[in-house]
Amino acid sequence: MAPFEEQSLRDIAERLRREDPGLARALQEHHPVHPRRRHRRWPAWALLVLAVAALALGMVLPHGLLVATGLVLVGIAANLFDPLPPKPRPRPR
Repeated sequence: MAPFEEQSLRDIAERLRREDPGLARALQEHHPVHPRRRHRRWPAWALLVLAVAALALGMVLPHGLLVATGLVLVGIAANLFDPLPPKPRPRPR
């Protein structure tokens, strides 16, 4: 293998270790975790069902607080569907 190819593979491996140390460790031990197990989505689906129920109930019974609660819960559920956690912000010096 050419030296530049080896260097690019090392760079990729180092970036994987920094971004997802759990996956890097699992690959090193030859026991990778299935992606569906790493990012469980049942809490997001349950919250989405609850949010839609609150939103529908708030529209059937004209109650503004239920509508607002449903909208807020839909936003939270949508955030839970995001598979990647937010990256930490660099500290100002």
